Amino acid sequence: MSQFDAALFDLDGVLTATAKIHAACWKRMFDDFLKQQAAKTQEPFEPFDIINDYNLYVDGKMRYVGVQSFLASRGMQLPYGDPADSPGYDTVCALGNFKDVYFDEVLHSQGIEVYEGSIALVHRLRHQRVKIAVVSSSHHCKAVLEAAGIEDCFDAIVDGNLSDQLHLAGKPAPDAFLLAAQQLGVEPSRAAVLEDAISGVQAGRAGQFGLVVGVDRAQNADALLQNGADRVVHDLSELL
Repeated sequence: MSQFDAALFDLDGVLTATAKIHAACWKRMFDDFLKQQAAKTQEPFEPFDIINDYNLYVDGKMRYVGVQSFLASRGMQLPYGDPADSPGYDTVCALGNFKDVYFDEVLHSQGIEVYEGSIALVHRLRHQRVKIAVVSSSHHCKAVLEAAGIEDCFDAIVDGNLSDQLHLAGKPAPDAFLLAAQQLGVEPSRAAVLEDAISGVQAGRAGQFGLVVGVDRAQNADALLQNGADRVVHDLSELL
């Protein structure tokens, strides 16, 4: 890793154990919605699969894109609505905002767990004067970093809020990673991307980064390799 000028870390599932919290919140929201739809249509309730549905349609994507992606997988479509919509079941934005409420509850009641191997790698790279950025689609990115006590470890942060402001396309588009590299003053070929999501490794490959490392937190190593990872590890301590 020290042969690169920069390392671009995803947040949820790479630095912090928040991916499983997000997955649980998505399941809670979608299951409530799907139960309501099943009652309306008199069709069987098919719950959100916290592994397959999360990894394929939601993980790593911007919130409303994740809602649309999962609904499309079930042959469903809702009006997009407006980001200011109150949490509910009538629009894409309302569903996404419901999920956000659930995540806020967990964030403030349970705190944040970090992956020690990942934080050790961050400190090692900083010692080697490699520039470090966080690239996340989460609108809670800075709050999570602060809750974990690691907000001062990074030279740049590109999160969902900044992506919204600049109208960046979300992962699997490489826009957010490319912006982070630009902020660090590093060419993509001189930067490594570290991601646990399929959409994230796709973004790293699309951006032609020098190295794309997949972090296998969900037993999906083959999928990470097939979608753009140069190498897959179970924990980033393997790169120390």
